[in-house]
Amino acid sequence: MRTFIRTSLVFTACLALAVSLQAQAKGATKKPATPAATPAPAAGGLQLPAYKKVKLKNGLTLLLMEQHEIPIVSFSFIVRAGSVADPQGKEGLASLTAGLLRKGTKARNADQISADLDFIGMSFGANVNHDYTSGSAEFLKKDMDRGLDLLSDLLLNPTFPEAEVAKMVKQRVDQVKASKDSAAGVIGNYYNAYLFGSHPYARASFGDEKSIAALNRADVAAFYAAKYVPANTIIAAVGDFAAADMEKTLTDRFGAWQGALGGALTAFITKIQPPLKLAAAPPVTGKKLLLVDKPDLTQTYFMIGNVGVARTNADRVGLDLVNTLFGGRFTSMLNSELRVNTGLTYGARSFFAERQAPGPFAISTYTRNATTEKAMDMALDILKKLHTEGVTEEQLKSAKAYRKGQFPPNIETTDQLAGLLTELEFYGLDQREINELYARIDALTVDGAKQLIQKYFPQENLVFTVVGKASEIEPVVKKYAPKMDKKSITEAGY
Repeated sequence: MRTFIRTSLVFTACLALAVSLQAQAKGATKKPATPAATPAPAAGGLQLPAYKKVKLKNGLTLLLMEQHEIPIVSFSFIVRAGSVADPQGKEGLASLTAGLLRKGTKARNADQISADLDFIGMSFGANVNHDYTSGSAEFLKKDMDRGLDLLSDLLLNPTFPEAEVAKMVKQRVDQVKASKDSAAGVIGNYYNAYLFGSHPYARASFGDEKSIAALNRADVAAFYAAKYVPANTIIAAVGDFAAADMEKTLTDRFGAWQGALGGALTAFITKIQPPLKLAAAPPVTGKKLLLVDKPDLTQTYFMIGNVGVARTNADRVGLDLVNTLFGGRFTSMLNSELRVNTGLTYGARSFFAERQAPGPFAISTYTRNATTEKAMDMALDILKKLHTEGVTEEQLKSAKAYRKGQFPPNIETTDQLAGLLTELEFYGLDQREINELYARIDALTVDGAKQLIQKYFPQENLVFTVVGKASEIEPVVKKYAPKMDKKSITEAGY
């Protein structure tokens, strides 16, 4: 749906532009305004267009970037409250709150919100990950007043109607139960829970069937009042506007915002309960294995890994290059052996989920029950080979070219840029993350890659999570760790 809406906006914008150009060709004498220039790319590199950062008196952070190619304006927002902020036993609360933002405000019910969004072709959505709540909105420049009226209403005035809360709670409980029909869709939740234990990253961002069922309107309203406050919020605007004008417009819309509890109480709560700063989870030492029994499976799904790195880790660029070779692309070591050369799976990969604190590192794939041992052995052999042989100069050159080619399309559109700005701001990063990217890519050497492999790709300390038909695969998988835990996929939670 988002792709369709954006395509419609771009088409409408281009049509409007064509009409405008036709009018000029017919005799308009006024010289059209020159689009604001963006900084030229550094030689052989990338350059993030200039943007302005503004901190309002109420604590709200604004990030403003002009992009005049088409008459579209994109907004992104982050609230510093992800699933790690969910109270114990109420996992999924942050996600439920975000999902209910468009289900009713002081001025509109859910149907009116949908109708008003559709009337101007505006998109709006909000999601939650472990670290934060994020959302986006996009509309044509000509609809600025209506669009901002909707955006500010949805963010500042949600009412969380009782009936909408109850309906969404039921839907989400049903979703979680249904999701367990697909091992591929839930193995990550089991892996995170087993890897992180009592750490907040063990929680499923969406919650589970037990925790979601315990949520009510009072929980949602209290979470919104405590977390959705200006000092906790970042808003980025990217598109066809003058930064000074947009600063004034957003100040008018959001400058008086004091949070649902009012200015004094909000300030007091923010002071005594600042945004959560997570401690790093300690890596698991030794080996342990969780077997999740799903008796109807004809395939075994498994993940192998340990605690990885944070979003701000100094080695993140080099590590991304090494992981590209190991399991980050179709021609990676893992996929080449497990899929292309042996046909044991349709896909094998590895990843580092970079978060505020170190997230998970994992090797992930699946195979037929009968080839479980062969596939798991092969994954471990490839990991061992990575340590013993490292990567070659030719492989590293290939990874560098691949990453340089893959990254730019991720920051081309106004909505992508808006999302990037809020994410960088949340993690305390800036334009250097983009402007220096190619230089950091080029700086990695074969020896440097070897050091990263030894430091970040665990070989002896490993956590295994396996989802499959226990009666067939348990005799095989128990050899991989001296400690094996077992649970049924029908049990509540992960």
